[in-house]
Amino acid sequence: MPYTTTDELPKRVREHLSVHALEIYRAAFNNAWDQYQDPSRRRGDESREETAHRVAWAAVKQKYRKDEATGRWVE
Repeated sequence: MPYTTTDELPKRVREHLSVHALEIYRAAFNNAWDQYQDPSRRRGDESREETAHRVAWAAVKQKYRKDEATGRWVE
């Protein structure tokens, strides 16, 4: 289920990421959704959705880090 807009992302994601980070997350999720359609390309028995969310968080972590005091992700 690719996301058309960042407003469609899960609430737990939207609550903690900036607009730019949400764009990164959405783009990475959608790309991974397509890339990992075939179950043999995923780790273990992860679902397509789990894999896409892992890839999306990894993409965000390349540019952002979590501020432990606020729980928000910052550049």
